[in-house]
Amino acid sequence: MSRAFILLLDSFGLGATPDADKYGDSATNTFGHIAAWAAKIGQPMQLPTMEKLGLAAAAHTACGEWAAGFDQRDSFTGAYGAAREQSTGKDTQSGHWEIAGVPVLFDWGYFPKTVPSFPAELTDQLQTLTGVPGFLGNCHASGTEIINRLGDEHVASGKPILYTSADSVLQIAAHEEHFGLERLYEMCEKAYELVKPYNIGRVIARPFVGADSNYKRTSNRHDYAVPPPAPTLLDHVKDAGGEVIALGKISDIYAAQGVSRVVKGPDNMALFDALLKVQDEAGDKSLTFVNFVDFDQAFGHRRDVAGYSNALHEMDARLPEFIAKLKAGDLCVITADHGCDPTSPGSDHTREHIPMIFFGPGVKERSLGISETFSDIGQTIAHHLGVKPLANGTNLL
Repeated sequence: MSRAFILLLDSFGLGATPDADKYGDSATNTFGHIAAWAAKIGQPMQLPTMEKLGLAAAAHTACGEWAAGFDQRDSFTGAYGAAREQSTGKDTQSGHWEIAGVPVLFDWGYFPKTVPSFPAELTDQLQTLTGVPGFLGNCHASGTEIINRLGDEHVASGKPILYTSADSVLQIAAHEEHFGLERLYEMCEKAYELVKPYNIGRVIARPFVGADSNYKRTSNRHDYAVPPPAPTLLDHVKDAGGEVIALGKISDIYAAQGVSRVVKGPDNMALFDALLKVQDEAGDKSLTFVNFVDFDQAFGHRRDVAGYSNALHEMDARLPEFIAKLKAGDLCVITADHGCDPTSPGSDHTREHIPMIFFGPGVKERSLGISETFSDIGQTIAHHLGVKPLANGTNLL
């Protein structure tokens, strides 16, 4: 029996890529800078499970330096390396699609870092179609920050909160109870149609609850995404009769294309619990793909170094549960879609190498070096599952 699992630690970069200067990211290193911060405060990071699989060695391959507190090991239990992005952006869709064999070789549209960020023509049309009294925000912002800053005014006025980021995205935040969840979804569906001429990748519904400047986003987020322009690894697996199980926001990112089953969860640890359950259920030729989004949305974008470090320790502590349940023929990979260095200024993603750490009962220790495309990950999995080869990428194993 052959099964595959992609464990994507959203935004877990291993150091700047050679072209990072074009993005203003030449000094970034998500893992390295978190490790340096931890060592500086006298609490060096301890990630024994991922380190044994080859994490620190993969990071050393990517940036030429050992992360603080991590030294060279004599042996590993995984095949480890790093990958550079062929796609022109550093956004969520580009990273995920390229992993699955479809690099984004066109330029997405982005909204400028101005106030307002969105053109009046767009917001006027959206207001006319939805009948709302107006909008709040209309800027680049961190989602958690802007709902606390504008949440009270939103509840009082009925005006949704519009914001964007370094991604090709328009995000709409609204209170689940005062505004209504279905009403928010309907607004996002209309916005999705309106942003097509701007070549925007996603419209995201960001529902929240709470009161008195103390608001919290809920797990009812929904992404309205442009579908991949070509068949991905997910399509190849599904077309071959295998089940594709998408955990977290994976289905939204691929516009449900090639997905057999969707499993949601409010946070990293809930998704890990779901992963363990799916691990018991997944059959032969199946692909299980999980995005652990908290690394990015809760810690990377918020520049919360301590929170990011704690989340990595939580993940490392849970991985032995997953590893203990692996079966003969299982192939797993720990990877990411971009960086989001929490020590960098601003709140944007960062152009970095991503980890490629393959493991499983049949995987032998080896260094994979540096891949020139994320698609090597998907091609390796396609080969393992015996499905149609992807249009891009090389089998690494």
